[in-house]
Amino acid sequence: MTTLKPAKGLLLVAEPSIIGDVSFNRSVVLLAEHNHEGSVGFILNKPLEYTLKDFIPELNSNLAVYNGGPVEQDNLYFIHKIPELIPDSIEISNGIYWGGDFNSVIDLLIENKIDESQIRFFLGYSGWESAQLDQELQLNSWVVAPNTYNNGIIGKSYTNFWKEKMIEFGGDYLIWSNSPENPTYN
Repeated sequence: MTTLKPAKGLLLVAEPSIIGDVSFNRSVVLLAEHNHEGSVGFILNKPLEYTLKDFIPELNSNLAVYNGGPVEQDNLYFIHKIPELIPDSIEISNGIYWGGDFNSVIDLLIENKIDESQIRFFLGYSGWESAQLDQELQLNSWVVAPNTYNNGIIGKSYTNFWKEKMIEFGGDYLIWSNSPENPTYN
């Protein structure tokens, strides 16, 4: 398997060896930023038992909210693919954008002008200080993978996302694709 260096827009796929870490066990993370100061990403495949209306009742929106990571879990973040509708968005890569004017998002949701295929909400984010992610990569905690879905990753079903990546990686990873989340259940 080709070893990629972390960069904005790439995916971090948790190695099967990350067991017992509530946030990162079987996680697939989209890197939103990676530079000499550190890295920021959002866990794509950990839906919470909350919807957007649980945090913003006036919206009455049933859009899922995902666990973005263990940092700042009292804040709501979002990625999307509609920068023409959400001013001040920051492009991550491949037509995926991060943040922007939240009042515009509220208006779009009230008017039913955006749906789950265009935007994804997260409680918290995943963050690494300078060189921390590189250390975790050296410890084989993550595999850096390309985002072959481009901005289609926002509307992707994440139920078996980690398993799909294990199958895609092949080799020794194949055995992990069907293993239980907790190996002691085997």
